Order: sequence, then C-alpha cells, then structure tokens
Amino acid sequence: MSVIAVYSMKGGVGKSCSAVNLAWNSAVGSSRRTLLWDLDPQGAASFILRGDQRERDRAHAMIAGTVKPAKLIKHSEIENLDLLAADVSLRGLDRLFFQISKKRHLGKLLKSMSQDYDRIILDCPPGLTETSEQILRNADIVIVPVIPSPLSERALTDVQTFLDSSGKKHAPLLPVYTMVDQRRSIHKQGLARRPKWPVIPMSSALEQMTKLRQPVGSFAPSSPAARAYARIWRGIEKRLANK
Repeated sequence: MSVIAVYSMKGGVGKSCSAVNLAWNSAVGSSRRTLLWDLDPQGAASFILRGDQRERDRAHAMIAGTVKPAKLIKHSEIENLDLLAADVSLRGLDRLFFQISKKRHLGKLLKSMSQDYDRIILDCPPGLTETSEQILRNADIVIVPVIPSPLSERALTDVQTFLDSSGKKHAPLLPVYTMVDQRRSIHKQGLARRPKWPVIPMSSALEQMTKLRQPVGSFAPSSPAARAYARIWRGIEKRLANK
C-alpha cells in the first residue's frame, strides 16, 4: 500500500479536485484498490463522490479510536474506489492530535487499512498544522497543487523550508501547476519559470465536476484536464514502482 497526499497551504488551488481525479485514475486507470480519505472539514471531495452526509461528527471519532474505519468507509459509484468521507468534526482534529500526543497516530491508522487497499489518496486540510505535519510525515508522495503565481509558489517554498529545517525524513513534494490559463501573462511567466512542472489547464470540464458530482475522467475522458491527470498519475505510479 502506498499513500499519496494532496496538500497545499493555500485553499482554492484545486486541491480536492486533484485528489478526486487522481483517485479515479488509480481505481480506473490502474485498477488499484483505492481509498480516498477526505481529511478536509470542508468535505469537497466527499461531496463530489456523493459521500453520505448523514454520517455527521463521526470522522473525528474514528481518528480518536471510538469508531472503526470499516464502519465509515463506503463504496463509491466507481469500481475499485472507496471513500472515507469528511465532516465538520474534523475542524477539531489538530486539537485531538495535540491532546493524544501521538506523533505516529495517523501512520498507525493508515497501516491498519493497508491490507484492504493498494493506494490511499489523502485530501489534506489547507495550512501547516499538526494534522498536515503528520500527513507529510506518513505519505509516500505529496502532490502540491500550485497556481502559477509568485504568492502560490512562495507557499510551496515555505512548506519545503519547514520540512527541511526539522531534519526529519519526509515524503518528496511534487508540485503541479493547476487552474492554468495561458492567456494570463502571470501564468505564462510561471510556466516559463518551471517548465518541467506538470500542468492542469483551466477548463469547463473541471468546473462541471461539482455539478455532475463525478471525476472528470468519468464524463469527459478526452478533455485536456482528464488527459493531464492521467499523465500525472502515470508519473506517480512510475515513481512508486522505482521507490
């Protein structure tokens, strides 16, 4: 089992959209037994995958240990893709991690699910918090969506500096330019600065995801965005195979 975290310090950069589309590529494109674990209290990924909104205030309880993960994991409408949905109780997750004082708690939860899944995709909450720090320590790869602008790129640098300064081992950060509109000069300049970074173009197909509540590969498999996510996923699989 490998853990792929989708993380950003900033909100509004296409993080949850990326988590859903990468999970779809894992389940459908690679036929992997895949779990999307939504750790963002906003629950955007859970909404897209039609998570059961009746299960309120149980995500926090599961992490605290009073509810087993198997009680909350649900099959999605997509073959090979299960969902561990978020709810608003995750807003108190940092406090919980502080109270239980277990730096490896999240890692143990992930390990407990390792027999059932080949890939676990984490949709992380934004910000640099106790929760995100535990995620960054336990992931095999961290995908970082970045809008091509100096401010968004600076946030990525801050995360890298924080992790390097701790002196502890952490997963490699793999930045991906998202929401790219090459008609905008600031975006073109960003792409020129980092020509090797993968690019997810701004597209109407991605905007339709929250309306149709489906990954873009399900309803627009030939769209530029769907093809871009497929390329990124193939790169992730290659990196995991060489690990």
